[in-house]
Amino acid sequence: MHKVLIILTPILLGLLFAIVSAQQAVEPQGKLVVVNGSRLWYRIAGHGTPLLLIPGGPGSSHNYFYPGLERLADSFQLIYFDAFGRGQSDRAKSSGEYSLDRDIEDVEGLRKALGFDKIAVYGHSYGGVVAQGYALRYPQSLSRLILANTCHSAEMWQGCNDNWNNEIQNQYPEVWAELQEIRAKGSVTSDPEYQKVQGRVPLCLLYFYDPSYSNITVDTSPDVFNQIAGPDANVVLGGDLASIDFRSRLREIQVPTLILAGRFDRVAMPRFSMQFRTFMPDAQFVLFEKSGHLPFIEEPELHDSIVRKFLEK
Repeated sequence: MHKVLIILTPILLGLLFAIVSAQQAVEPQGKLVVVNGSRLWYRIAGHGTPLLLIPGGPGSSHNYFYPGLERLADSFQLIYFDAFGRGQSDRAKSSGEYSLDRDIEDVEGLRKALGFDKIAVYGHSYGGVVAQGYALRYPQSLSRLILANTCHSAEMWQGCNDNWNNEIQNQYPEVWAELQEIRAKGSVTSDPEYQKVQGRVPLCLLYFYDPSYSNITVDTSPDVFNQIAGPDANVVLGGDLASIDFRSRLREIQVPTLILAGRFDRVAMPRFSMQFRTFMPDAQFVLFEKSGHLPFIEEPELHDSIVRKFLEK
């Protein structure tokens, strides 16, 4: 089995993580390109249809896509990148510069800077939120759209938060009691004390179908996460994400679309994910029966087969 190591920073939950192979695969070097006044890191692998990979978070770098999605580089031109404020890209002088709108605009800016006429987009988790916004704003720049384990609205994101906190309350009542004591003192979920206590809950409850992935930790940019999702996002969603709602406009997306979901995904729960079939009835919808939030890690062969067939149509 492919084992995964994830590295911990203060933000423990949310749609964010950076997965590194247990074998410590060394990724080839990338380059920097100026987009909207800031340098963004990117790397292109393979040949064929250009496929831009938009990471989750908000706040994750591209790292968790590698080496897993590199499997597709034998047939497609993969474009890895770190969005503004993440990974090896430039940081903002003020956290107020981070926004969902900026993330959408940077995708279009990157496409232009790299000289692609049209791109296919694979948006995972929060990256799928960016991808939905991009598809609605720049349909002329998009060839195909893959929405993987993502949210269509603030209601969906908040509902998944509520489910996760309900699991803590029911399965780890002693942890929940401590968290409520901390909140009673005025703390929010991004505070170190809250994170430390919540860290006693294994993340396999949230991210994975296979419990062998339970020994994980999480990496993100706290400044980006707190700005776009809000400092109390793991209980009460805030920031830009508190007002997102693509549901009424998803039928406007005319490009071929593939929607991926995991039966045991507590970040983007099937209860909500399956609603995409109503909002986008012409899209192809796939529910992975033995995956959580990362089907490309837990069911790689099936995932790759579906993505390849979709992109090659």
